[in-house]
Order: sequence, then structure tokens, then C-alpha cells
Amino acid sequence: MDSMATRPAPARTSGPPATIDDVHRVGAQLQQAVGEVLVGKPDVVRLAVVCLLAEGHLLVEDVPGTGKTNLAKALARAIDASVARIQFTPDLMPSDVTGVSIFDRASSTFEFRPGPVFSNLLVADEINRASPKTQSALLEAMEERQVSVDGATYPLARPFLVLATQNPVELEGTYPLPEAQRDRFLAMTTIGYPSAADELDMLVDRDRVDPLEAMEPVTDSTTLLRLVDTVTEVYVAPQVREYLLALVRATRALPGVRLGASPRAGLHLVRAAKATAALAGRDFVVPDDVSGMAVPVLSHRLLLSPGAHLDAGQLLTGLVGRLPVPRAARP
Repeated sequence: MDSMATRPAPARTSGPPATIDDVHRVGAQLQQAVGEVLVGKPDVVRLAVVCLLAEGHLLVEDVPGTGKTNLAKALARAIDASVARIQFTPDLMPSDVTGVSIFDRASSTFEFRPGPVFSNLLVADEINRASPKTQSALLEAMEERQVSVDGATYPLARPFLVLATQNPVELEGTYPLPEAQRDRFLAMTTIGYPSAADELDMLVDRDRVDPLEAMEPVTDSTTLLRLVDTVTEVYVAPQVREYLLALVRATRALPGVRLGASPRAGLHLVRAAKATAALAGRDFVVPDDVSGMAVPVLSHRLLLSPGAHLDAGQLLTGLVGRLPVPRAARP
């Protein structure tokens, strides 16, 4: 467990509100900055920025060496805010995440020492290596933006994002994330191997130069919080909401699916669609914003039946292709 920054974050915004143009501009700068580290993966970088603007958590699942930790570090460096990183291990305790109360002999009282979860961006590296008890310590923080220790409740700073990584191949010494924990993540993605051309470029100079070292912050926590608040005001027409709801409810009746998307998944899909629209410079959501976010936001929540012939992503892609698409209405 190591702290990557220690700047305190404001609890609420101050100054003039951000505009959609601000969201579009800063979002593009964030994508460019992070994209210089994670080369050839613009869709992954865009999804990370969407989660940041939607104030939602991101789970990155892939084999070792594909850039999971580099993505987390790059996003952290792009924001001048409080950032902490936890390397999850089997012996990690819940108090190592949330903090602990220490008895002060001088005052004969217990003093709370905040853990790394009290940051704007928490990088949870190899989260599935921790025990279920430690994993559950993040549940309250991720959903309610607060931590309860020894009967006292402590609010977390805003914005707050958990960017977790896990290795799906190595099973020894790992604990699969339960459905309740996976449902807390707004989106999940995989990075995959780079193209031959991108991998060749990496071999040219990355053994001498680390692009992470040259990164400068694009924005700070105060500005980011204004952008997040602006994203929440993006307009969603009634017919688009009905389309989104139909998509979420249809996952519960898909052949080969034992457990479909939860109501929380619908709320997360709305937030992701709003962030996608704002990132494109629009103050209203169109159906493509919803369908484009369906796979990353919903796929990790579906529990497939044994012997299912298609994976969750393929099932959702087929579902999106079958649903009638409404015409978007401007505010």
C-alpha cells in the first residue's frame, strides 16, 4: 500500500459551474494525455474518462503485461488530486483499506487514522488477490461514498473513483469478486494485446523513456468536480429513458442468462450515457450513447447459465441489435 499523492480534496464545488464545452475540452485533453501512455487503445482510454466524468468505478480485467496498471497510473497523473494505490494481497486487512482507530493515551480517546480509501482516485491493484472480507470493506465506500469504523461514519471526498485491476487467468491465491462487488463497478473493460505496429513502436524507445514520467496534470479535483456536476445535468428524453429501461429489463429474460442487470445497472447506464454525450459536446443523450455503453456497463453484471454458447458481450450486442431505437429529442 503506498500513497501516490496527499493533496486534500474539496467536498463541494466553488466558483462558476462548468459548461458542456468545458467537459468536451478537458475530456479530450484527458484522452490525449492517457492515450500517450496506453498506445493504440482509444476505446479503453475513452471508457476510463467516461467513468471519471460519471463518477463511477472501473474494473480492468486482463492478463499480465497488457497495461492495466499503466492505465491506472496515467489517469492518476492526469488529475492533480489526492491519489492512493493499494497492492491487494491475501494478508491485506480491511483496516488497511478504510483506516483504523488508534487509542490516544494523552486524551484517553480513540483517534481515527484514515486509510487510502480517503482519496479522489483509489487504484486497487489486483483486487481479486484480497480475501472476501477485505474486498467487502470497499462495498460501502464504492456505493455510499462513506466509511463506517467502530460505529462512526466518515464521508469520502468528491470526486471519488475506484480503478481496480484483476488477472482473470491466474487462479491460485485469488478470490473471485462476488456479484454484489462487481455490481458496484460502473463499467468493466479489457485492454488486450496491442497491434503489431503499436507493439513495435513500444520496442523502439520504451526501454529508455517512460511516458508516465513526462506526464503533466490536465485538470485538478476542483475542476473535475465541476465537470462531474455538469454531466449530471445532461438531458435524457423520456423515450430515451424508456429505451434504456427496455434494454436493462430485456437482459433478465435473455436465454442463457441466470441473472440479468440490476436496477443499479440502469442507473449506472444513465450516468455513463450522460458522460458520453457531454464528452461528445452535447447537452442531451441520444440512443447511440446508451447502446454504445451497454456492453461495458452491463456485461460484467450478467451471470450466465452453465453451458451458455455466447459470452455476455455477444448476448448484449445481439440484444442491442434487436431492440427498436427511438428518435432522440433535444431539451
